[in-house]
Amino acid sequence: MADKDRTDPAAIVAAYDARAQRFETPCGDGMMVWRRWGSGPPVLLAHGSHGAWSHWIANIDALAATRTVWAPDLPGFGESAMPPVEGHDGISAALADGLRAVAGDAVPMDVVGFSFGGVALAWFAAAHPELVRRLILVGTGGLATPQGEISLGRVRGLEGAEREAAGRANLLGLMIHHPESVDALALYLQELNGFRGRLRASSLVLPDRLLAALPRVGAQVDAIWAEHDRPHPDPAVQEAALRSVRPDVDFRVVADAGHWVMYERAEAFNAVLLAMLDTPLR
Repeated sequence: MADKDRTDPAAIVAAYDARAQRFETPCGDGMMVWRRWGSGPPVLLAHGSHGAWSHWIANIDALAATRTVWAPDLPGFGESAMPPVEGHDGISAALADGLRAVAGDAVPMDVVGFSFGGVALAWFAAAHPELVRRLILVGTGGLATPQGEISLGRVRGLEGAEREAAGRANLLGLMIHHPESVDALALYLQELNGFRGRLRASSLVLPDRLLAALPRVGAQVDAIWAEHDRPHPDPAVQEAALRSVRPDVDFRVVADAGHWVMYERAEAFNAVLLAMLDTPLR
């Protein structure tokens, strides 16, 4: 999806949604919503906190050209209900039951988690090793490393130009590195997904919830980081923390991007992710 195609964000999201096959599986007192595109070897994409499947909107086409792409709304986010019990156990249970129902024999599969989604998938992989072939972490916290400087302001109660300016500042304060990368679609997705997030993710990530799960993950673990990841800065520090528990991790950095790396530098990210997915297991 080229930058010039991002000028009618509601239409873009609706078009991707219309092309997806939609599935619902039980989750707590409601349902967990799954979307699927493409065909070929399966890959599951898990979004970050206060996100939804659309965190991956700039990557779906590139992946779906050769793979079956599964992108759920994680429990407590997007259109999905809260998990059956609090914490990673509840999220993992909903993911496992749902994945078995919608994917059938297409497991174990490669799974890719962005930010909070990476921590959730690490706990999922530890609890359900039979479902995960490879885990790829994207800008994921929970490594007990110093947190970067995050700048988020109030949006609630603002309207019009003031609301847009606050949304733009928040994207630059957390998710995106370059001001010119904050386009209409990024602003729309932040507005659309942000206020649908009901799950408090911080305690499920900080300070070391990823480190707690990784030693119990039997699948291969690799990672992709952004050069300018604001909440988890200095890729070398993050790589060292990962290698302390997974010495053989394939750790790759996408240059000139912020935390939402797969959106801001979609073409470069897609190339790195596809190369990782196509690499034989070690």
